Formats: sequence, C-alpha cells, structure tokens
Amino acid sequence: MKEKITSTESASRVCYETMEAHARSRIQVWLQDLLEAEVTEFLGRGKSRRQAADAPARVGYRNGYGKPRRVALTAGTITVRRPRMRNLAERFESRVLPLFKRRTVELGAMLPQLYLHGLSSGDFELALRGLLGEGAPLSAASLGRLKGAWQAEYEGWRRVDLSELELVYWWADGLYVKAGLADRKAALLVIVGASASGEKVLLACEAGERESKESWLSVLRDLKARGLKFPRLTVADGHLGIWAALGELHPAGDEQRCWNHKIVNVLNALAKKAQPEAAERLSAMMYAESRSACERKRDEFILRFKKTDPKACATLTRDWERLVTFFDYPQAHWIHLRTTNIVESPFNAVRLRTDASRRFKKVENAEAMIWKLLGVAEKSWRALNAPRLMRDVYDGKLFKDGIAVRTRIEPTRKAA
Repeated sequence: MKEKITSTESASRVCYETMEAHARSRIQVWLQDLLEAEVTEFLGRGKSRRQAADAPARVGYRNGYGKPRRVALTAGTITVRRPRMRNLAERFESRVLPLFKRRTVELGAMLPQLYLHGLSSGDFELALRGLLGEGAPLSAASLGRLKGAWQAEYEGWRRVDLSELELVYWWADGLYVKAGLADRKAALLVIVGASASGEKVLLACEAGERESKESWLSVLRDLKARGLKFPRLTVADGHLGIWAALGELHPAGDEQRCWNHKIVNVLNALAKKAQPEAAERLSAMMYAESRSACERKRDEFILRFKKTDPKACATLTRDWERLVTFFDYPQAHWIHLRTTNIVESPFNAVRLRTDASRRFKKVENAEAMIWKLLGVAEKSWRALNAPRLMRDVYDGKLFKDGIAVRTRIEPTRKAA
C-alpha cells in the first residue's frame, strides 16, 4: 500500500525541487513589473489610460514590446521584454535595464574572478553555462576584453608615484611560471615591500632573467625613477642578479639571504641518507635565538659533516654573513626576514592560473595577468608582526639579537 502524502508535504517537495527555477521566475516577473512602472512614471499615465488634464504635457505613447532579452544574474539567467514607446519629446533611457546591458554589475565583477582563480579559456564558457543556464548571454570572447582592461591597468600601475612610500624591508625573487615569456630562461622578477606601517605592497612584477644583473638593474632603476627610497634590508635568494644590481645602486643597504634556498642547496650536496639529520640541524640553526647560538650550531654541523661531505659544508659557509643579518633586526620580524616566503606564497595562486592556461601568446599578456593575480592576493596580505617596530627600523634604530640598543644610525634609505 502506497504511503499517503499530505498536500503540505507535496507542496514542500515541489518547492524544494524547483526552488532555483521558481526564484528566477519570481525575479523575472518582478523585473518586468519594474520596467512597466518605469515607463508609466515617464509617460505620466498607466497602460491604456489617457493623460490627466492637469498633468504636464508630454508627447509619447506606448508601442508594444521589444524582442525577448536575456539578462544574466548571479542567480541565473532570466528573460524580459522591454516596453517600447514612440513620438517622444525627449530621450528615454531605462535606469533598471540600460541599453546593451546583458549582465548585472555583480556578475560582471565575478567573471574576472572566475578566470583568475583557475578557469582556462576553454573551460570558461562551459562553466558559465552550468552556473547561469544555457540562455546566458555570455561567451569566452569576453576574456579578450578583460585582458585588454588588465593590460591598461598594469601599464598605469607601473607609472604610479612612489615617493611617499616609507619602505623598511623588501623581498625579491625571480619565479618561473608556465607563461609565454620571451624565452625559457625568463622569469617574473617580483618585489614585495613592507612599509613603516607594517603593510605589504607589491612593487615590481615584470619579465627578466633571475641571475641577470641587467634585468634587476632595469627593475630597480624604474622604481628609483618613480621616487622610491630603497629600504634598510633586502631579502632574496643568493643566486639572484639583484645583489650585483644593489651593489651599484644601493650599496649602503643590508642584505639577507633566504634560508630556505640555502638549506635546499646544502641538502643537494649531501648523500640522501644524510639529508634527514642535516635538515634537522639546519632548521635548528635557522631558528637559533641569537647570532652566537646560530654560529655554534653551524660549527657543530661542519664538525659532523666536514670529512664525509666537505662540499655541503662549503655551501653552508659560503656567503654566511648574509644569512645572519636578520639578527640585527627586531626579533618579532625574524619570521618574515629569514626567507622569501612573502613573495613565494602568493605565487601559489599564480601557478594555479598559469597551469590552467599553460601558455600566453604574448609576454605582456603574461605580465599583466600575473600582476592582476598578485593584486587579488595583495588584498588578503596580512601586516607584519609587531608593526609598531617598523617605524623604529625605518628611523635607523639599532638592534642586536633582536633587542633594541640605544645607539642610533642614520637611515640607509637616504643613500638610495
């Protein structure tokens, strides 16, 4: 015997199963009513009614409806018919649905986000059809217009004046992406800075060669020409060409080499079986509480591996002074200064997008797209720890093993 279903249960089931379609149909009726009310207000009379004798004279009559027109919303696609008028004394333009508009402002803002967060061009239209319905008046061709707008924004961003920016630290790296850069050796040269307020800011993003002094000189000269005062400290990988460029343009600045890159280089020089122990020792070295403690751990490492792996020991000690510079800055900032993670972390989102696209046809498309991605990521960047100490560093206050000392120095930013 079939179970009896009450009318209330049946209605609830129908409502749940058809909720999306029902909501869109209600929105469609509501929007059509708004268009009708807008025309009534403009003409001063309802449909099939004569104008009142005391109403201001306004020539014009209703003239049926235009063709069915699809409008894409974030909730889906609806169809309306715009009321038409004739013999008008003045031009009428709908505030509800202006001419040539096929989607809402909210949906227009969503489209670049969908693309930036991993949808390739080939998937774009398919995803929109599934989201907005088969009748959505959209196509993947709109991506070309989006890219053109981003390129214009990128060019404008590269000309922004930086003279008022009080820069304390910056992090630089050359990152490879699956994008159509000029050649296989090219990377995106990226610089992220931290201001005296503790906020992070994207300063540079353009194609170049990681190890090339000339590529980095071009980036730094451009920033300097825009009024940027170079910071107290630079954090970067030891193999970047930026060190030679800074030696020419900013020799007074302090330099900190990325520990993550150094550890990888040391481990690559060790036998596989020795790597776990070495990694533990190197990590303890990196997180030492003082410069002297760090150097003791370095000496212990060398004592342990110098006979079996002299190459690894030489790799560790090479450029040592640039590994321990961070001890001369506030301890609360060490977590930010030991590595170039501040640059590398946002590139996870970049690689998601570039892996989906595989290759861009032009270098400028890649630069503008990746700059836009980093701009999206920049909105969620958190400030550095202990931002109150940033002003002290900017003003030239000295620190030893992370603790402030009384002696003051002239800010190196004046040498930039």
